[in-house]
Amino acid sequence: MKYSLPRLGTFVLLALLAVACGKNDEVRPADTNDNLALGNPSGAVTSTSSPTNYLLVKTQYTVGYNRDAGKPLWVSWHLDQNDLGSAPRQDDFRADASLPSGWYQVKATDYVGTGFDRGHNCPSADRTATVADNSVTFLMSNMMPQAPNNNQQTWGDLEDYCRTLARAGNELYVVCGSYGRGGTGSAGYQLTIAGGKITVPANCWKVIVILPTGSNDVSRITSSTRVIAVNTPNDNSLNAVWGGYRTSVDAIEAAAGLDLLSALPTSVQNALEAKTDTGPTK
Repeated sequence: MKYSLPRLGTFVLLALLAVACGKNDEVRPADTNDNLALGNPSGAVTSTSSPTNYLLVKTQYTVGYNRDAGKPLWVSWHLDQNDLGSAPRQDDFRADASLPSGWYQVKATDYVGTGFDRGHNCPSADRTATVADNSVTFLMSNMMPQAPNNNQQTWGDLEDYCRTLARAGNELYVVCGSYGRGGTGSAGYQLTIAGGKITVPANCWKVIVILPTGSNDVSRITSSTRVIAVNTPNDNSLNAVWGGYRTSVDAIEAAAGLDLLSALPTSVQNALEAKTDTGPTK
């Protein structure tokens, strides 16, 4: 007969092992949901032979990174109320030293004076359970050049809505990214910034799958599960109401060249990706 430790005992044991190994990051629960549970949208791999589709795995989120664009193709993460705590915003924007040796590491100062915000893909406020969790969201590998009004108003309101859903007892799987070339920030239209090292995207998008909190998440997603897909132009004159930019997952896939929600059964995937959400926005 096999015996297993109670859940609390397992967590304590993991914490003690982490201390013994000298880890300084706080241990997250053993049942933390997989940030890539719904699939790898671009088939990204952790190999230097794949510089434009490189897989960066963080505990807090997972990135499909494009070295040549200096920004993610996509970032994927899971969100529930356990991710939302009282840790303050760290604002410690910095280069991601985990990128392969010899690759350009985007710096916090590369955005200064460009008219574009350092727009989080995985938001800072989605990771406030610990200081360490929040700090990781400020790595520049999690940023895209985003028009300020897009980032602070339209996108900010959508992010707030996602956290409202999480606090109401739901869990969310979120994938966010950008595509195209050329956007209009507060200083006008730009194709690139940082001397061409960072591509300014034409569009910013997000796909959100919403479930009541539970287990066996992928198996609980059905053709009636609510999925919100939003695609906004990267333009400073954007309307502040995000609901007007809802579209289908199919449309985002076609525009961005990705395969989203690929871990779902084909019939469920096809049904969900064809819909445009009409649910509440607040």
